[in-house]
Amino acid sequence: MANNRPLDDLALFLAVIRAGGFRAAARQEGLAPATVSETIARLEARLGTRLLARSTRSVAPTGAGRELAERIAPLIAETTAALAAVQSRSGALHGQLKLNVPGAVMVDILPPLVERFLARHPAVAVEIMVDDRFVDAVAAGCDAGIRYGERLAQDMIAVPIGPRRQQAALAAAPRYLAEKGVPRHPRDLLAHDCLRARFGSGVLVPWEFERGSETVTVDPEARLIVGTGGSAALIGHAIRGLGLYQTFRNWLDPHFASGALVPVLRDWWPDFEGPHLYYHGRRPPAPLAAFVAMLREG
Repeated sequence: MANNRPLDDLALFLAVIRAGGFRAAARQEGLAPATVSETIARLEARLGTRLLARSTRSVAPTGAGRELAERIAPLIAETTAALAAVQSRSGALHGQLKLNVPGAVMVDILPPLVERFLARHPAVAVEIMVDDRFVDAVAAGCDAGIRYGERLAQDMIAVPIGPRRQQAALAAAPRYLAEKGVPRHPRDLLAHDCLRARFGSGVLVPWEFERGSETVTVDPEARLIVGTGGSAALIGHAIRGLGLYQTFRNWLDPHFASGALVPVLRDWWPDFEGPHLYYHGRRPPAPLAAFVAMLREG
């Protein structure tokens, strides 16, 4: 390529794919949309093939674009990590840490860890992509991802982040239970007003219960459905008596303590493994290595 900055052009190409459009990529990269469009057009002209299929609503990679993205994404990541490592030899850690995480960890698990990391490494920038669609974090251009109970490829390393065990709890407002009655078994929920959350993939968050060796999954009809990013709103609706809601117990404990919500079917609350940070095992970039080291300190 004749361009003096081919890596920058390729990195911008990846940014357009991740953002799903030229304007979104321009906002993320701090560039004018015209600059992004001109860069991609120049790259396509030099390669002699169309890399992105444009429509009035979206931008998606062509077959050639997808193949190119898959091959260059790890190379761009390695280059960025190498540059950050060289900069860090001066004594201070430099570079960027980009994480792909579910909204659940943004309530009370990840924020204090990020603040501690930023205080320790003031020359590192952190970007957090909040996404409940369970995409491949590395394919999305992130250094690492945080997930609950996800099967990982053999070349991935998983590090616990936050509580090792968590619990799902079911709650309702006292006035709701006074009007509609108290469920005695998970199957009773099929006759109640229920508030449910939906993942970005379109799947409703399942309601699971367990007591001893017995496990029950129910799929009650929802009176109100809100995306997983609106969990705080669902808690508020439960407090105002709209129905029963199942979510993380640590989110509900303050409302149990205040009396705004009442525990329901407490003997059936399931517990599960806490979230893990996962990443490729081969030479993580310096900012990620430092973040993992901080996590392992406890």
